[in-house]
Amino acid sequence: MNFSATIRESGPISVVHVTGSLTSFEVGGLRTTISGLLKQGRKKIVLNLEGLQYLDSSGIGELVRNYMTVIKADGEMKVVGLKPKVEEIFKVTQLHQIFQEFQDEAEALESFPENRKTAVAAKPPDPQK
Repeated sequence: MNFSATIRESGPISVVHVTGSLTSFEVGGLRTTISGLLKQGRKKIVLNLEGLQYLDSSGIGELVRNYMTVIKADGEMKVVGLKPKVEEIFKVTQLHQIFQEFQDEAEALESFPENRKTAVAAKPPDPQK
């Protein structure tokens, strides 16, 4: 299955949907996607790996390389949607200690500080006060 990455903007956060395989043949596509976002000044990234079917050692290395590139640019990268097979690879390779992992996109988006402030500010006033 071929690799593809599609980007959806959610305010200041870019959600990158990854599908297919991430192997030595496909790693350039992810690198191009992430570096393109950073060049646009988009440093808050959620990688949605729900559609990722296969990951080899080159793919693992590429995930770490992209994560480090984002961190060095004063950005944040979080992951969601790990399928059991991919999650097992994350555990075996200790990637789960590097990446902040969330159950779903909404939870990942809420984890960014500016979104928490917005969510708190958007709550209706408590009628008890």
